[in-house]
Amino acid sequence: MAPDRRRMIVEAATKSFSLFGYKATTMDQVAKLANVGKGTIYTFFKNKEELFEEIMSTLVKEMIAEANGVIQENLPFTENVHLALYHLLEFRSQHQLMIKLAQEESEMGTIAVSEMLQHVEEEIIAFLKKKLDTAIEKGLIPTANTEITSYLLFKMYIALVYDWEKNHEPLSSEEIAEIMKVFLLQK
Repeated sequence: MAPDRRRMIVEAATKSFSLFGYKATTMDQVAKLANVGKGTIYTFFKNKEELFEEIMSTLVKEMIAEANGVIQENLPFTENVHLALYHLLEFRSQHQLMIKLAQEESEMGTIAVSEMLQHVEEEIIAFLKKKLDTAIEKGLIPTANTEITSYLLFKMYIALVYDWEKNHEPLSSEEIAEIMKVFLLQK
C-alpha cells in the first residue's frame, strides 16, 4: 500500500507544481490532491524541497531516456547530437511542469526554481559530454574540451531554437543540424 501512496503523492505534487508553480504549492494542496493526510506526505518526504527534487530527478531521467531513444547508430554523430538536443528541448518546451517553472523563474525569480532549472541544464550538458567523450574515443570527432563543447552545443542550440525565432523566421531542423556541423563538430 505504501508505494502506491507515495506514487499518488508524487503525482499530486507534480500536478500542483505544474499548475501553481513551486512557490505557490503547499503541502496542504498536495495532500488534498493526493487524497491523503498531510502527515502521510511527511512519512515519505521531509519537506517540499525533497518532494520537488524527487520529481525533477525523475523528469531529468525521462528527458535523457527520450534523448537516448532518438539516437540511431546508422546516423552520423552530428545528426544524432542534433536529434538528441532537439528532443531534449522539445520535451522541455512541451512538458507542463518545465513550462511553469521557466515562467516562475522569469516572473518571480524563485531561487529554488532557478537552482533546479540550473541542475536540469547541468544534467543535459553532462549527457552531451558523455556522448562527445564516446565520439572522440571512436574517432568520430576531433579531440576537444568536451565540457566546454557540451556547454556551447547546448547554449547554441537554445539560441538557434528559441532566441533566433524572436526576430527571424524559425529555422528548420535540417538548417539547425547544418549550422551545428559547421560551427562545432567538423572533423
